[in-house]
Amino acid sequence: MHDGDARHAQTYREFSRVLDPEVYEPLPGDWVIGITDVVNSTGAIRSGRYEEVNYAGASAIAAIGNARGNFDFPFVFRGDGAAFALPPEGAVTAATALRQVAAFVKDRFGLDLRIGLLTVQEIRANGQDVRIARYAASEAATYAMFAGGGLKWAERQLKKGHYRLAPKMDGGEPDLTGLACEWRPFPSRQGQILSLLVEPTDRVTPERFAALARDVIAVFDEGPRQSHPLPGEMGVPKDERVPIAPERWAGVAANSDFRKYDDGLRLTVDCAAEQIDRVEAILVAARARGEVIFGLHRQSHALMTCLVPSARPDAHLHFLDGMDGGYAKAAEMMAATLAAAA
Repeated sequence: MHDGDARHAQTYREFSRVLDPEVYEPLPGDWVIGITDVVNSTGAIRSGRYEEVNYAGASAIAAIGNARGNFDFPFVFRGDGAAFALPPEGAVTAATALRQVAAFVKDRFGLDLRIGLLTVQEIRANGQDVRIARYAASEAATYAMFAGGGLKWAERQLKKGHYRLAPKMDGGEPDLTGLACEWRPFPSRQGQILSLLVEPTDRVTPERFAALARDVIAVFDEGPRQSHPLPGEMGVPKDERVPIAPERWAGVAANSDFRKYDDGLRLTVDCAAEQIDRVEAILVAARARGEVIFGLHRQSHALMTCLVPSARPDAHLHFLDGMDGGYAKAAEMMAATLAAAA
């Protein structure tokens, strides 16, 4: 696969299609993978600093895109961090931007942001892979989906101290043009905002995990607008701060990443308690069979961070998480479950 193919992998408009392991294309071995995450994000979130954690998580994407002059590269927002892939000639730019971001986050928010880079070849040498597909959330917004286990493995290595870069405290500020967290949290309209992480174990085939993921999605698809956590065009309350023209609100909702796949299913949905119970029952049974690990967190509101790619002002990308640090809390639950089973 050459550079252009990697950045322009097949795009799918139905989310169920990106649950199919066959649609993912391998990245070239010389591409670099970047991983970031906020150290002790759950502690910061407990202190009410969820907006700062989300801003830190999205900052690497903004800084690298602005440094490159485009956002035409695979990336995923993970709440308290991000992951991305770049061709080899982007490694120096990425390293500089990441080191600036880590220094900025430490100076501005007092948060420690782990940052790391490694190659796809190094990941494959350790038995994992990085493959991508693209999901078109709308006509204007396309998000990369990742499979192969490589991102999950790389994140574990980063937390162990491997492949880690040091902040560059005297390297100038990163260019975060277009990154904003100006929105009030969005309240649930169906009952609860659910943050859900579901990852396959080594014992389950990709096809079986895809079937389980489809079962989960099917439950949430029963809700209004597929359990989308943002209100529809006519449903924005007057007291909510909406820094965009009302007539463009439908595009904002459509461009958001409330459903994604990066070595597992990652959802922020607005749903009824009954839907959560049904999904939890599916996942508890799958976990008992040794097929999945999962974590979930219920909260009252969703939170949105906005990225406006400078070269495409019409293509607002909207990163969603639960207001109470949903993805970080879900990951904490997952880790606790693994620890208890060890």
